[in-house]
Amino acid sequence: MINLHQKYNHYLKTDKILDEGGVHEKVITYGWTDDGKELTGYYVLTECHALYYNLKEELIDKENRCPTGTRR
Repeated sequence: MINLHQKYNHYLKTDKILDEGGVHEKVITYGWTDDGKELTGYYVLTECHALYYNLKEELIDKENRCPTGTRR
């Protein structure tokens, strides 16, 4: 099982910037995704993006969370 705390918590406590999936931003939060019965992956929310990964740690989707015109 992936240890999200070990993988991403240091981004929350420092000024360290995530540089994954074409995103170079500060991490806001992270957590698990599920289908109602079992875990399907995890997400990482940055200042302007939501990154979605499967349990093989492969990026499967990236969404822009910033309003139009404020994208970084």
